Amino acid sequence: MDVLAAIVAILALVLNGLMAGVYFAFSTSVMPALDAVDKDQAEAVMRSINRKILNPAFLSTFALAPLLALVAGILLFVAGPGSLPGILAVAASLVAFFGSIVVTSVVNIPLNNAIDAGELDWPGYSPRWTRFNHVRGWACVLTVALLGAALYVWE
Repeated sequence: MDVLAAIVAILALVLNGLMAGVYFAFSTSVMPALDAVDKDQAEAVMRSINRKILNPAFLSTFALAPLLALVAGILLFVAGPGSLPGILAVAASLVAFFGSIVVTSVVNIPLNNAIDAGELDWPGYSPRWTRFNHVRGWACVLTVALLGAALYVWE
């Protein structure tokens, strides 16, 4: 059980790290680059990105990152000897779920749908989308830190 707990926790850490990287890349390069071009070009590129990102590699990483953190928490509780590693991993799963999945579902996807439907222009889209992308990115960074701490304190 100890080996399984370690494998799942490390995999959760890696998947959440990948998600933090995706959000970081968007916040630091993709969105600033799109903000620097004509708004019609930016909208067209973002529509393309929003379609292309719906692929198995991204979707499985996005969905499994918080789920594996939760499973890691449960396994770390079972593996013992103390409850702190499990608590940290469960906390990580909650941060990932609310900070990434919920924010994406409640804010970023509706904005993506609005720009795709032509109901929102780039100046109305980019600042809000980017602000909430920062939230998603920092949530994943915190998730990675919590999972790292869980593995560190686990004996």
